[in-house]
Amino acid sequence: MARWRDTKHNKNKEKSPISKEETIQVESSSISSRLRAFLTDTFLITTPILYIVIYLIMGSGEAFSQNRTKGWLIILFVHLLLIIFFWFVKNQTPGLKAYRLKIVDAVSKKRISLVQSLIRYAATLFAVVSFFLIFLPFIRKDKKTFQDLLSNTIIVHE
Repeated sequence: MARWRDTKHNKNKEKSPISKEETIQVESSSISSRLRAFLTDTFLITTPILYIVIYLIMGSGEAFSQNRTKGWLIILFVHLLLIIFFWFVKNQTPGLKAYRLKIVDAVSKKRISLVQSLIRYAATLFAVVSFFLIFLPFIRKDKKTFQDLLSNTIIVHE
């Protein structure tokens, strides 16, 4: 009977049988919310960069079409700087923030490193270009994307 009273009055000194690994177990966000965040980022970040490079830096659409390599290198470089800044410093891009998501390390559930940010960006570009890798989260049981697997990151709800 004494054990029951101790438990009832929170005098029990035993810890609950939950391990540390179970307490930091966090589920990945849904595929639809990640897709919506990606599309939001496309319109908020990529589209303005595209227009600035085409019309302000290159001068016109014709000048851009004559030197596409230079134009796309400028676009990708500026996009890389902005996305890496948002991922590394803020843990979320404007699209991720709009849907209350953030990007974290898959193991520690804390801020990602600069190397993870760079690997994730390169893997994202590769996944977008390759047709098959876009469908990877629909095939996998844990719904991880190609960039999640390579960079050891995960997008979770705040």
